[in-house]
Amino acid sequence: MDNPIILWNAFITLVYVPIIYSIKTNTSNIQRLEILINKTREEIPSRYVTKQDLQNNMQRIFDSLDKLDEKIDKLIGS
Repeated sequence: MDNPIILWNAFITLVYVPIIYSIKTNTSNIQRLEILINKTREEIPSRYVTKQDLQNNMQRIFDSLDKLDEKIDKLIGS
């Protein structure tokens, strides 16, 4: 009667415990990766400009250059 119980305990110890440990490790790694992904999603908008913002800024620069061009033309023309 002792022999099947010892074999069952050995089976649980040698097979079941490593499987549970690997599942726990994988779960903790997945949670860590999810946190990193969420941080990345939060940081991306702060590093890059939107297309509309870029167009607005470029338009302001071109407007300023046009005004400077007009002033230079007035200086040269007078």
